Amino acid sequence: MSEATVTIEAMGRRGEGIAHHDGKTLFVARTLPGESVRVAIDGGRAHLQEIVTPSPERISPFCKHYDTCGGCQLQHWQEDAYRAWKDGLVTYPQGLPDDPLKHINWTTTWTGADAHGSGRRRVSVHARRKGDRVTAGFMAPRSHALHDIDRCPILVPALDRAFDISRTIAATLGDCDVALTATLGGLDAAVKAERKIVVQEHAKLAALASGLKLARLTVNNEVIVTASQPRVMMGKAEVAIPPGSFLQATEEGEATLASVVLNVIGKSKRVADLFSGCGPFTFRLAEKARVDAFDNDRAAIAALAAAVKNTPGLKPITATVRDLFREPLVANELKDYDAVVFDPPRAGAEAQAKQLAKSKVKTVIAVSCDPQTFARDAAILISGGYRARFLGTVDQFKWSSHVEIVAGFVRD
Repeated sequence: MSEATVTIEAMGRRGEGIAHHDGKTLFVARTLPGESVRVAIDGGRAHLQEIVTPSPERISPFCKHYDTCGGCQLQHWQEDAYRAWKDGLVTYPQGLPDDPLKHINWTTTWTGADAHGSGRRRVSVHARRKGDRVTAGFMAPRSHALHDIDRCPILVPALDRAFDISRTIAATLGDCDVALTATLGGLDAAVKAERKIVVQEHAKLAALASGLKLARLTVNNEVIVTASQPRVMMGKAEVAIPPGSFLQATEEGEATLASVVLNVIGKSKRVADLFSGCGPFTFRLAEKARVDAFDNDRAAIAALAAAVKNTPGLKPITATVRDLFREPLVANELKDYDAVVFDPPRAGAEAQAKQLAKSKVKTVIAVSCDPQTFARDAAILISGGYRARFLGTVDQFKWSSHVEIVAGFVRD
């Protein structure tokens, strides 16, 4: 390992400063463009030792854990500069050579939608027990060392107890990861424990959940107790979410994405909602159009279907279990839809995009949390005759390198 003083030339897509030294490209966390910094070099990784000349855009982080917690990456960056970089992760106004979308000409782009709102409504906490000591928090940057946390200021207030709850659970179960979601029914806790849980422990765990005032406790995909059904609002519908169900990170993020989707479908009369989950788009779309929802998650589709029965005033909704990775809707099945919305996991929707490219669907709206797979799917649609109408970004993962993308494609 050697030391050097280098200048940060740009910000990389993972929120690390980029510098060059002795013909090597170095990535330096917690730095900003234009800064002169002293680093310890270990291969292609450089560890910050000292900021020699700070950037005028550098600010003090608002979280006391920031220096040792790997949860956030960019609290040290002034808001406007951070926002411009975040938008550039998709649109790359800086012209970086690894721009995944540089060959696409969008009719319009819009950026900078801050969707942090009141904070993130879900969190996954690592909890480890060693003897009588229990630690709960997030891993340190680029490390497997667990940093103990009392409170995380980027979470909604309902999750203030997240780390105390996780420590209490780990004191009983041992090493585990605790996923907590704030819902209308209270906190939903889904625990992944490293050891197996036997039936004889259920009563003790149910009492533990009661003492922690949890709405539901699930351990290793087994529901231990449900004191109050975890529920969230999706448009006009109140949806009872299944354990471990996917939700957008913030309520504001979900609402912002949905408003864009609704605006783009316009006067469409029939819409397919692909990778629908429990229905964050489905129920809002059904205020304007008939909707057919598809997802491979049986529990999510069941929750969506149950909520349909209890939500009056909507256009017809169907909910179907279907693995769109292996069995995408083919062009002939798509012929009756005016618009299609798809919001896949990080792997993207390559198989489905290929079928859409063969279809005559007039409007396609794509939502994605991964610029690389999104760029691939967008290129497939465009090669099939779609015009790239607009590209937008929504920031519900503030102070990190993660960004949500929403884009519209039309057939002329």
